[in-house]
Amino acid sequence: MSLPAIDTAIGGGAILITGGAGFIGANLADRLAGEGRRVRVFDSLGRPGVERNLEWLVARHGERIEPVIGDVRDGDVLTRAADGIAAAFHFAAQVAVTTSLADPRADLETNVLGTFHLLEAIRQRSPRAPVIFASTNKVYGDLGAFEMVSTAQGHVPADPALATHGVGEAQPLDFHTPYGCSKGAADQYVLDYARSYGLRAAVLRMSCIYGQRQMGTEDQGWVAHFLIRALEGQPITLFGDGRQVRDICDVRDTSGAYLAALGAIDRIAGQAFNWGGGPANAVSLLTLIEEIGRITGRNPQVEFADWRPGDQRWFIADTRAIDAALGLPPRTGWRQGVADLARWLAEARGLPLAATAGDAHPQPQRRAAL
Repeated sequence: MSLPAIDTAIGGGAILITGGAGFIGANLADRLAGEGRRVRVFDSLGRPGVERNLEWLVARHGERIEPVIGDVRDGDVLTRAADGIAAAFHFAAQVAVTTSLADPRADLETNVLGTFHLLEAIRQRSPRAPVIFASTNKVYGDLGAFEMVSTAQGHVPADPALATHGVGEAQPLDFHTPYGCSKGAADQYVLDYARSYGLRAAVLRMSCIYGQRQMGTEDQGWVAHFLIRALEGQPITLFGDGRQVRDICDVRDTSGAYLAALGAIDRIAGQAFNWGGGPANAVSLLTLIEEIGRITGRNPQVEFADWRPGDQRWFIADTRAIDAALGLPPRTGWRQGVADLARWLAEARGLPLAATAGDAHPQPQRRAAL
């Protein structure tokens, strides 16, 4: 999406990105600032390491980056940050299922109340500013009603159409875990503010996004987490059997989708779209670990633990609707994207990356979790 197309859709003024120092937010802020836009980066800096993303953005773009340190649970601070903006991308959230189970109140306040604060701030202060909300595939629950079969590629649905195209937007919502409930409620609030108040708002329900500037942990950002553990020679814990399948998507493609959504906001307002790597980028956890072994030249050690609540054995986003609505190009192939991320992580952390040649795919070493 070109800058002129965005200017036509929203005009001038700063673009607010809540969670703008986080993984996706920082990548999107970099794209916007690199095209000459002023970006108001709103972030609590509560996630370890994201302060480095903010420092990087300021060093790279100077005064085009307007840092605002604040928490979306503070409605007054967020309202001031939203005053006079041209558009808003809402990424700030509590992002882990495990954390939501341990502290459901904080999850509720951050994801539901924080989203409500932003919607009200825009309705009252900048009612023409578009809002693009980052939702999640977890709004569809664990998809436990799907009949699954186990193949060499991992778990896949028995329904051929579902296996071929993935989960579409017509899939009924089914909130599981406090995280699913809070993100799902926020998702519906955004869509209803478009319906009830005429806000130019849309929702992207995301699958697994990976890429540069991702602070991967065991609970969130698992592609980067797997790479970090492998690069450091540490074991990787898989919850379940490791045959779970996800459609992983490079953050560069994801940033492009968000920009395209902003440029087309008057055509897509009030709609929710599934977003991810799609069927071409579907991969099981074990297959990804094998590829990490090839990239790093070391066989990752794998430990297994029990399934976690709400975990989906299979999820692929059917992206045909968003691809058609926004005219999006094909996604980066997952092998190339993961190799690019491995190189970035190795350089950023000062770790060796012994790239291997040929087509050999080392098998992960497996042992039961202690």
